[in-house]
Amino acid sequence: MFKLTVEDVFVIKNRGVVATGRVESGTLRVGDTVSINGGPGVPVDAIESFRKSIDEATAGDNIGVLFKSIDKGQIDRGAVLTAGSYGEATPI
Repeated sequence: MFKLTVEDVFVIKNRGVVATGRVESGTLRVGDTVSINGGPGVPVDAIESFRKSIDEATAGDNIGVLFKSIDKGQIDRGAVLTAGSYGEATPI
């Protein structure tokens, strides 16, 4: 039921790829698996909101989602992150 449209993507050296955006619906927790544009699942390694680490994000929150297992080329602005009833994401 989670959905987020990516507004920006950047790399943090020695951490991973961060996708930012506003949570449109649902809830996201650290450790959840999300699908990028309906593709294979990717684990969420961390979530931040205004430079503070959080364990959970809900609809309306502006967040950054950290992925350690993907490269910047695998996610772009406008990509849609989903989990839950929008399509079960299976881990890579």
